[in-house]
Amino acid sequence: MTLPHLSRLIVTIDAGVARVVIDNPPVNVLDAALAGELVTLLDVLRDDPTVRVIVFESANPDFFIAHVDMTLIDTPTAFDEVARRLPAAPNPFQALALRLRAQPQLTIVKLEGQARGGGAEFVAAADLSFAALESAGLGQIEALMGILPGGAGTQLLSERTTRGRALEIVLGADLFDAATAERYGWINRALPAADLDGFVDRLARNIAALPEGVIAAAKTALPPLDLDVGLQREHDAWAGLFTRPAAEALIRGGLKDGAQTPDGERTLEALLRRLWERLRPT
Repeated sequence: MTLPHLSRLIVTIDAGVARVVIDNPPVNVLDAALAGELVTLLDVLRDDPTVRVIVFESANPDFFIAHVDMTLIDTPTAFDEVARRLPAAPNPFQALALRLRAQPQLTIVKLEGQARGGGAEFVAAADLSFAALESAGLGQIEALMGILPGGAGTQLLSERTTRGRALEIVLGADLFDAATAERYGWINRALPAADLDGFVDRLARNIAALPEGVIAAAKTALPPLDLDVGLQREHDAWAGLFTRPAAEALIRGGLKDGAQTPDGERTLEALLRRLWERLRPT
């Protein structure tokens, strides 16, 4: 198989395992270009029977995928081209999650740093996810921007956790450490950072070495839930909030205050809360 030219993904394949390193500086924002490369790679690998497992990780130890690009507020059609290559869904961000879930290979996320918003949705859409105890963090921060998760996040959380925990994640809008994310069922397992690489590598190789047909049979026997109705509800709720003045003010203000820069992203929840304190009507 010849891999396409990819500028934001570093791909190596060995012993049936494709390792995909995300490298979209400075913080791995999920922009249209990165989404397009992910779809291209998934499409190419889908038809390669020699690849049994796909492992996603980041070139930046601090950030896996930060979140969807906030500058889309000025370019709302930026994902339209990518959407044409994705499954039918109320919006392209949901469609990307559905595309990842439909991959015939087993998909694994190795999470060392932070993943918020669309990045956290990508983690939840993968088949398996493992995180570093000391450094990994997950957050659905959309409420702090005046909106809700719109890339299947509410539905994926409902699938993985309880309703109460999903509401806590969505409305509390905090960054969850790996131990709590494991306890809530958001990820498979939290491991010491020193053990994460070895564990994921061993698991991926062991699964890739299984007899032909076993992975496909397991994914058929354990299908993901049908999210169609829930995705439409989520999209309607998300889109309805997106048109309100608070969302635009928080997104534009967040960018001005340092969102999508390494310093701003490390404490993004605090940045957005301070911003809302300034903007909140008195």
